[in-house]
Amino acid sequence: MSVEKTTTTNVKQAVPFFGVSNMEASLRFYVDGLDFQMTNRWVDEGKLRWCWLEIGEAALMLQEFRKEGHDSWKPSGKVGEGVNICFMCEDALEIYHEATARGIKVRQTPYVGNRLWVVSFSDPDGYRIDFESPTNLPEETEYSPEMK
Repeated sequence: MSVEKTTTTNVKQAVPFFGVSNMEASLRFYVDGLDFQMTNRWVDEGKLRWCWLEIGEAALMLQEFRKEGHDSWKPSGKVGEGVNICFMCEDALEIYHEATARGIKVRQTPYVGNRLWVVSFSDPDGYRIDFESPTNLPEETEYSPEMK
């Protein structure tokens, strides 16, 4: 008995789904700060509970966890701790300049790691959001304004 391999791709996209403690703070970070666009949402009892955010061809979902009542959840620690999402870009430094101009702080000075510029942010819940783009500069090169 043999199984034929399908050449058509069934899986199309991985979309991180973050539980967040404060939807408004998360939207300020992602939409106002990093320029994600909200393309879908679920409003329940007049409150935004879930949303789908896109930047370029990538996406993520946010849902504020309920703090009391049905389906409530209280995390034992910082919910985003240890979670790192990498968005591959044409120009990660462009994201760096735009986001910092909007007041978003980077985790550290952008640097080259694995032949990629790495621009790293932390969202309000501690999720690490990296934007990365290819470069030929040496490993561990740190960005400086003179490079612009």
